Amino acid sequence: MTPALDLVDIRKTFDGFVALDDAHFSAYAGEVHALLGENGAGKSSLMNVACGLYTPDAGQMLIDGAEVSLAGPSEASARGIGMVHQHFKLVKPFTVAENILLANPRRSFAKGIREISDEIRRRSDALGFNIDPTRRVGELSVAEQQRTEILKVLVGGARILILDEPTAVLTDQEAETLLTTVRGIAAQGAAIILVTHKLADVKKFADRVTVMRGGKTVATIDPSTKTTDELTELTVGASLPLPARTPGHFGRRRIEVINLRCTRADGHIALEDASFYVRAGEIYGIAGVSGNGQSELAEALMGVRTPESGLIQIEDAGEAVSAASPARMRALGAAFIPADRYSYALAGSLSITENFAVGGVGTGRYGSWAHLRQSAMKKDAEEAIGAFDVQGVRTLSQKAALLSGGNAQKLVIAREFSRSPNVIVAHSPSRGLDARATAAVHSRLMSAREAGAAVILISEDLDEALALSDRIGVMTHGRLVAEFDAPADRQQVGRAMVGHV
Repeated sequence: MTPALDLVDIRKTFDGFVALDDAHFSAYAGEVHALLGENGAGKSSLMNVACGLYTPDAGQMLIDGAEVSLAGPSEASARGIGMVHQHFKLVKPFTVAENILLANPRRSFAKGIREISDEIRRRSDALGFNIDPTRRVGELSVAEQQRTEILKVLVGGARILILDEPTAVLTDQEAETLLTTVRGIAAQGAAIILVTHKLADVKKFADRVTVMRGGKTVATIDPSTKTTDELTELTVGASLPLPARTPGHFGRRRIEVINLRCTRADGHIALEDASFYVRAGEIYGIAGVSGNGQSELAEALMGVRTPESGLIQIEDAGEAVSAASPARMRALGAAFIPADRYSYALAGSLSITENFAVGGVGTGRYGSWAHLRQSAMKKDAEEAIGAFDVQGVRTLSQKAALLSGGNAQKLVIAREFSRSPNVIVAHSPSRGLDARATAAVHSRLMSAREAGAAVILISEDLDEALALSDRIGVMTHGRLVAEFDAPADRQQVGRAMVGHV
């Protein structure tokens, strides 16, 4: 049987850095083929070659047995290859239909909108996505935006579908539903490529799995023939321990949220009388099904969303704030790890040094805006990158966009934690990260807790929340409906999450 897609001995370098070293991969119609590896292993680079974003320096790409040389993503799409990227490529002020029409233009705008809307409704109903084509993308939850991306490539006629970390933003139930749907799409004849770091998804849904490490393909196997520990060892070289947990020694309340209320752009209530506190040396986890106010809470805490009412009280600040800017919140001793690191935390087109130093520019640490002391910026960035083990930095002048997801997250943590913050807001800190990068992030959060910081961990990964939190609040419909002390019972927390939906 001829593969629908065959990548043979693919090599790709960036400024002398070898991202892909004679990598190979194939996918057949009717199968789900998982691509597994650490962040920086080359998974995304290989798939970016497949979808026409990167031109390989060497190697062959074959579609249905015929060699092709893609001129770009448009040609890949025309040949039936569609990729749903981990960081979505949607225009938030536009509607779902307008976004999909942009990617799949019709003869006229008015006719195109009608045709696209009808097709979106038909496909959405068939897949159980429940996506309204008239809604603006900015009003959708992250999970709904992902479904929109999947609809976009399916409407474009994709028969080779690449999904980059598709369950990273989903709850267990949502992930189960999505991957069951994906198996159904494969059963209809599509070739599905599942780029993931979640071993449970690989074991349950993949027909084959290819493991990459250091830009090379190290194995292609039937996942049912390996245990989870064996797959982990293939991926990272050794099993990784859970973060060491010590008994909490809690101090005074470092931050208190009092009756916070926010509404979305469509007028619906996102947060309703949300109240909680976090003490020094404590991790307070907030669990819940996606779209229940977690993003709005994180934005209010970061200072990028103004609540309609309520207060955020930070100890030692001498004031309660409700409409502070991010700069003001940082000045009050807060640090932030946003869920979407490239929207809120990093500027991909700026250098490593600039991204690290941006948090300290307003303080005068590096001189005035007109005369920044580059040597001081570089010195601090270099020290922090070493201390926080940020890999893949060839030079401090390289763009942050060239870092893998895990190392980009480490850069954010290096910048935020280097100020020894009193309060840390971490929203889905391990989203899209592999096992090793996740372990590093968890270790940093635990270290900050032990140093006396108050950590607010907003996570849709229940395992993460249970492993790290001293207390867990459950958020549903914008309200905190239950609270549990550690060690919390998974079933009880899960029932609280879904019992109020």
